[in-house]
Amino acid sequence: MAQSPVSGHHDNHGQTPAAWTTVIIITLAFLVGTVGMVIGQWWMFWVGVGMVVLGGIVGKVMAMAGLGMPSHQPTDNHLHG
Repeated sequence: MAQSPVSGHHDNHGQTPAAWTTVIIITLAFLVGTVGMVIGQWWMFWVGVGMVVLGGIVGKVMAMAGLGMPSHQPTDNHLHG
């Protein structure tokens, strides 16, 4: 039977303030962009596109500020049977 390396243990599964904020902003961005396309308001569509970019930036800044997943990797990378 093949053995696989054990990865670091995370209890939050990405449920961090940075991740939630990013998802909420990008979800709203798609909503704004979709409504803009449906009603034929291209400026609204482009606002939605800008919000997607903003969501990514906000999420990255929040993660760098310590509100995301910890970035340290465990040094214990041996195989467990």
